[in-house]
Amino acid sequence: MQLQLQTLFNLVQRFKHFVYADIRLVLCQGAAAHIEARVVPRKNSHARCSHCNKPGATYDHQPERRFNFVPLWGLLVFLLYAPRRVDCATCGVHVEALPWASGKSSMTMAYMLFLATWARRLSWTETARVFESTWDNVYRAVAWVVEYGLAHRDLSGITAIGVDEVQYRKGHKYLTLVYQIDAGCRRLLWVTETRTVKAFKGFFTWFGTARSEALRVVGGDMWKPYLNVIQRYAGQALNVLDKFHIVAHLNKAVDETRRQDATELRRKGDRVTLKHTRWCLLKRPGNLTTKQAGRLRGLLRLNLRTARAYLLKEDFTHFWTYVSATWAGKFLDRWCEMVMRSGIGPMKAKAKMLLSHRDLILNYFRAKKGYSSAVVEGLNTKVKLVTRKAYGYRIAATIKIALFHTLGRLPEPEIAHRFA
Repeated sequence: MQLQLQTLFNLVQRFKHFVYADIRLVLCQGAAAHIEARVVPRKNSHARCSHCNKPGATYDHQPERRFNFVPLWGLLVFLLYAPRRVDCATCGVHVEALPWASGKSSMTMAYMLFLATWARRLSWTETARVFESTWDNVYRAVAWVVEYGLAHRDLSGITAIGVDEVQYRKGHKYLTLVYQIDAGCRRLLWVTETRTVKAFKGFFTWFGTARSEALRVVGGDMWKPYLNVIQRYAGQALNVLDKFHIVAHLNKAVDETRRQDATELRRKGDRVTLKHTRWCLLKRPGNLTTKQAGRLRGLLRLNLRTARAYLLKEDFTHFWTYVSATWAGKFLDRWCEMVMRSGIGPMKAKAKMLLSHRDLILNYFRAKKGYSSAVVEGLNTKVKLVTRKAYGYRIAATIKIALFHTLGRLPEPEIAHRFA
């Protein structure tokens, strides 16, 4: 049995300058069965200083320590080793560097990577429960993997970024997020707490002047402070406005018009005409139920501002079908002129907003429709899933670690074997 376990351990995790001296299955009354593997230095090998990684003479030995290793067949596995202290000519007396553990951690690097891999699929609490660990251990494992990934990730060749903000807690608690949205690589680049100009400037300070000047496309919404920061630090890039937010603004105008009409109708004693019609007007026609589609047809026969606002909103969808920025601009001008003559206040306000951002909106076509809000919104959805899966993190730093772990596409430490 021991020989078979030793062969298995040497196959999956061999350490240079160290050997497995004793591997046994421990069956203790009142405690869960587990496997213990005692590690000893290879004969005539020298310990290495944990500070400079240079070999040195052994000063003395510390008490035997226990390190968590990857579980096998549902059994907990521990490595047992008594660390040597090295009398380093450069650094003095220090504990030796261990090839299976980092710093003073009681978890092996293989075990931390194992927990971090599962923590990407399950909640941290569930990962700890399934593998008989603790939430703190899972947190430390994920933090270690993220720290390594951030230090070793490649930031070259980034030509397109998207910026947005996401509310992660009640009380107007926002995160400002910047993504890389190049076709070949879509990932989280940077995240910070708050939604302020200072926070967004912090991204370009971290990103650097050379990389900022290499940007060709920047996607975002129509918040003027963000637009000013983009113009200052990446003025050469095409600033493509978020298609999602433009559509959302038009839907908001239709809903505001509906509420105004409903208020007037109630004053006249009519509480039926616009009742339960909100989603009939806001959903895409192809997503309407049979009942909603029938209700919408009846509503469009009436001479209400709501019906006209809905038709104007639907007519604007043709704008996205254009290929040429010139022709798209002509359509936008005609559509806004038509809205301004409609006499519908909320729609007129949105038309003025679109005209004030005309050039930025047309950048969507100048960028050959290669960049849209769909990428950013898709990543934002994953951000919300991460925070929801955790049932809310209390500390912003923990949220950042979780987001980079899930969305950062970070490189991971090399180990002798991989886990699915």
